[in-house]
Amino acid sequence: MTAPETLVAGAGKLANEVRVGLGASAGQWTDRHALPRRAMERVTAIVHAGSGRELPEIVGFCRERGAVLIELSTGTDVAALAQGVPVVICPNANILMLKFMAMLGRSGHWFQDSRITITESHQADKTSVPGTAVAMAEALGVDPRAIVSVRDPAMQTGQLGLAPQDLARHAFHRIQIDDGACAITLETRVLGNTPYVDGVRRIIDAAQSHPLERRAYDVLEFIDNGWL
Repeated sequence: MTAPETLVAGAGKLANEVRVGLGASAGQWTDRHALPRRAMERVTAIVHAGSGRELPEIVGFCRERGAVLIELSTGTDVAALAQGVPVVICPNANILMLKFMAMLGRSGHWFQDSRITITESHQADKTSVPGTAVAMAEALGVDPRAIVSVRDPAMQTGQLGLAPQDLARHAFHRIQIDDGACAITLETRVLGNTPYVDGVRRIIDAAQSHPLERRAYDVLEFIDNGWL
């Protein structure tokens, strides 16, 4: 059996999808004590998609082994915790969405004099902070508390136009910008889990193929650097 080069921490849907999608190159953080010492020395990345409870121990592991931490969870304040560790903070792991977010980050301030509404929708069992929507709000100068979150299946199919078969796994965002005489609508849809798994793989590859400083990186830096 091939020794894992990446360990995935978390017990939720995203963590399991990433671990399974990465295949033989990934193992489970909770199984690390069962791995031989030589196998543990091969680990160069930890993907965290959990609640944050295990983060102090994960940060210690990364600091000791020189591994990079890929943070997929939102609201963990990992940047403050992981001092002296290379951390890549990813509120979203879909590469096309990341490029869209990079575009908003550079030009969002152009629209701050307009009326802006942000609507996001995810599967009904998502209870964590909608990190991508919050990042959009920050780029556009919108109070994150004004984000409209939709979890009702009837609204998702009726008002947002999502197909019933996509409700179990989706990420939908709609930005509406209006100055009275002109209105612009920007809409994003991510369906299924494959875009996230492929994105995580590419983010890990980029982190491992470039020398990183021991600090927190917003994944949008990887976009700006041309690494993704």
